[in-house]
Amino acid sequence: MTVEEALRASGIDSREARLLLAAASGFSEASVLAYPERDLPAQTEARFQELVRRRAQGEPVAYILGRKEFYGLELSVNPAVMVPRPETELLVDLALQREFSSLVDLGTGSGAIALAIKRERPKARVVAVEASAAALAVAQRNAVRHGLEIEFRHGRWFEPLAGERFDLVLANPPYVAEGDPHLPDLGFEPRGALTSGADGLDAIREIAREAPRHLAPGGWLLLEHGVGQNAAIRALLRQAGLEDLQSWPDLARIPRVAGGKVK
Repeated sequence: MTVEEALRASGIDSREARLLLAAASGFSEASVLAYPERDLPAQTEARFQELVRRRAQGEPVAYILGRKEFYGLELSVNPAVMVPRPETELLVDLALQREFSSLVDLGTGSGAIALAIKRERPKARVVAVEASAAALAVAQRNAVRHGLEIEFRHGRWFEPLAGERFDLVLANPPYVAEGDPHLPDLGFEPRGALTSGADGLDAIREIAREAPRHLAPGGWLLLEHGVGQNAAIRALLRQAGLEDLQSWPDLARIPRVAGGKVK
């Protein structure tokens, strides 16, 4: 079987098929594209078919490959962490538009947000908090891999930050409602990083309530959220006493991040 025949027979997205064939063969993706007539050894073909089978069952390509790019960083990922999404890069962009010397990333997962910001602002103090020990280990490995100095804390939201204040508090918390019809499509990702109560807002309620006592004067809280949650989250921020409430859309023009600051 040739490269072209294997790709055509895979029955999955063409870009994903090229990535998986590159992983199975040891070729680069560019080489897979450039030499469609190349014959595949039987062992390579069998490896590719196994990877395609996993993808056809819904396993994310990032888990199959063990890596995902985020904000120009290649990060190791596994089922202990959510796959970093492109829309979360908006949270990084918004943070980098502000002046800060200290920042905390709550629920860091793979470390994507904290690491991307630390690379761009190497002099800033960046703290990353994660309740899952398995996820925290992934983030720590990614920090070592990229030579980025992050202060990691094991715990839930602000629990390991008693008495500490920051110029910026960021979070991409779980915000999917229990029973959401899309959850079966996300079955390979950690449920605790996805869902948060009947309306998906339990984690955000807790973060918003506690944030003011961990923000330095003039400090900002920025939260990624789901579709249709913007108004409810702004109400929670207002209730917590935050001011200058704002919302920012993603590339699809859907409100994706909400934030506010303390005096």
